[in-house]
Amino acid sequence: MAAKKVAPQISLGTLFIAVQFLDLVWPTLLLLNIEQVVIHPELSDNHVLEFSNYPYTHSLLLAIIWSVLFGGIYYLIKRNGINAVILGVGVLSHWLLDLVVHFHDLPLYPGNSPMVGFGVWNSILVTSVLEAIFFIGGVVLYWKSVTFKNNTGRIVFWILILFLIAVHVWSVFAPPPATVKELAWSAQFQWLFVVLAYWADSQSKVRTRVTSL
Repeated sequence: MAAKKVAPQISLGTLFIAVQFLDLVWPTLLLLNIEQVVIHPELSDNHVLEFSNYPYTHSLLLAIIWSVLFGGIYYLIKRNGINAVILGVGVLSHWLLDLVVHFHDLPLYPGNSPMVGFGVWNSILVTSVLEAIFFIGGVVLYWKSVTFKNNTGRIVFWILILFLIAVHVWSVFAPPPATVKELAWSAQFQWLFVVLAYWADSQSKVRTRVTSL
């Protein structure tokens, strides 16, 4: 949402795909058993999921490659170099923000790689405060960047916001998924955010800046 301020020509839906790309691909690779996760229902807080093997979506090397591919494909379609770079950075930003919160489970490259992570997830309070700052800041910046053409755009936008909040609260307080397959299918729910983002953004236009001489 914040990126809309610097890249108003890019749809919010496309920006959502970019910044969430690694997690959008991840559940499909779980279903195909290409990547693995272990569920620990006996644990609590942010320790329930052990990301045991996800080098194709969450290693630094592959995150960089995905970033270049995503930005490159956008450039081939739209021929806009600046926006292509912004989207590529958006893809990579997911890994960089994961680095802050994850435990030592993010590989630098596929194979026998060192694992990194600053472990902010160890503190629910700090994690919640940081996420709230980013989330509220993004919403405010987006709201100031666009004006909605009609009530449909406003309603869809706030439905999107409520869904994001509800899913976050559910992830914190709900019991852990019973199986990896259940986790993977529920994670596909993220695509609904993309659809709502495209819908809301299609009903908006960029605010024009009025200047006086």
